[in-house]
Amino acid sequence: MNVFIETTDTTNYRWIDTRFDLGNSETGRSWYNEEHVAGAIFWDLETDLSDMASGAGRHPMPSKDHLVRLIRTSGLSTNDAVVVYDQGGSPYAARAWWLLKYAGFEQVLISKKGFEALKAQGITTSSEVPEFTPTSVEPKFQDQLYADRSYVKNVIDGKELGVLVDARSPERYMGLEEPIDKVAGRIPGARNFDWEQLVSRNEFQVDVDFSDVVQQHEPAIVYCGSGVTAAALYAMLAEKGHGHIRLYTGSFSDWIIDEENVVEFDREDYPEAADSETKVILARLIKEGYSGEMLMKKFEYEKSQIEKK
Repeated sequence: MNVFIETTDTTNYRWIDTRFDLGNSETGRSWYNEEHVAGAIFWDLETDLSDMASGAGRHPMPSKDHLVRLIRTSGLSTNDAVVVYDQGGSPYAARAWWLLKYAGFEQVLISKKGFEALKAQGITTSSEVPEFTPTSVEPKFQDQLYADRSYVKNVIDGKELGVLVDARSPERYMGLEEPIDKVAGRIPGARNFDWEQLVSRNEFQVDVDFSDVVQQHEPAIVYCGSGVTAAALYAMLAEKGHGHIRLYTGSFSDWIIDEENVVEFDREDYPEAADSETKVILARLIKEGYSGEMLMKKFEYEKSQIEKK
């Protein structure tokens, strides 16, 4: 599936601006009002692409009714060719892309370039907010792209086939640290592929190999902390030919709401990492396949090299 595109064509595509800053939720709208791709509409992560009142995680899945209203008021039809962009190398465009695919859009793509790079390439920009006539489109929702907490439980219990893939950093996946959620660890049985490995110089790199984590024939359920960065991993898996993928939009922040849900972590099975620098070393060594006594020796050696500096 073609997911990512390099284009500055504002004639044949409808454009959607999804720039966002998790540290300041007003920043994306401010950027858009100042300047955006000509003709682009703005979709906000929290007011448009999430239902922040539902309580199902930190960026919960918006309802179908919410999405229908958003698509209609944006003047979109499911046969439109759409390009979604953000600031570049961020997961926000992927979140909007996934929601449009979920709503049945077949011609929706993610811009490989962020706004500043598009601007440098000469794309037409504007500060004018475009107006489009609302549509009466009836999206055909693709429920096979979506996973909720119950579906994930069924996968863990063997009632559904699937491989869980955690898109967070190795440190969070292993439970070595958790800067956001109240519980550290991962969903049981999950494998790990840090979504940030997909990005270089604020741009997604499509030359990526997932074979160590999930095979193309394996059904995959991707998640992260709140369902946002996992959308970027989902998009790249789709780009690389994986055809059976679901997004657990509630992700780990939704999973831990149910106190009966089991959480796995590796903290007791590995040598102690005392600070952020040694945690990074430990996570890297485990990702590289070290374990047992060899892990201990390699970790102590690399830690000693730090102490010599």
